[in-house]
Amino acid sequence: MNARSLPLSLCGLALSASLAQAEALPMPEGPVVLTISGAISETNVEETAQFDIAMLKELEARDVETKTIWTEGSHVFTGISLSTLLEHVGAEEGTIRATAINDYTVEIPTSDGIEDGPIVAYEMDGNAMSRREKGPLWVLYPYDANAEYRTEVIYSRSIWQLDRMEIVEE
Repeated sequence: MNARSLPLSLCGLALSASLAQAEALPMPEGPVVLTISGAISETNVEETAQFDIAMLKELEARDVETKTIWTEGSHVFTGISLSTLLEHVGAEEGTIRATAINDYTVEIPTSDGIEDGPIVAYEMDGNAMSRREKGPLWVLYPYDANAEYRTEVIYSRSIWQLDRMEIVEE
């Protein structure tokens, strides 16, 4: 490296650092609906990643049209892909301890977070889901798209009124 390339290298480092800061998780401005802790690399409040509904809606949304064993008829659920959410917080391999508002907890392997897999739904048929409607967040699998998603194990992972996730490394 010569003397002329040194300033350019420093500029590149500064640009990389500023881009990394620009991609950092913003702070929630509204009520927090989801807190993710544990083995994650991206945080915004102490050692956690906290999201309000607007922050979740800023991430790439996905629709899943499916019937469930808890609702009548087919519905269109909108939310963030579990794989996208895990990637966004820097979670890798392990187990998700997903907990609902009433402290009910299930374990979901991070390996469930695949393309065309489950979503963390925040809307049903274009409307926000109230607590009565299993909201505000529901881990929902595309049950109609794949028979492997119509099992007791998968149904048990379909936690509604989700408000916390802890990523535990195996």
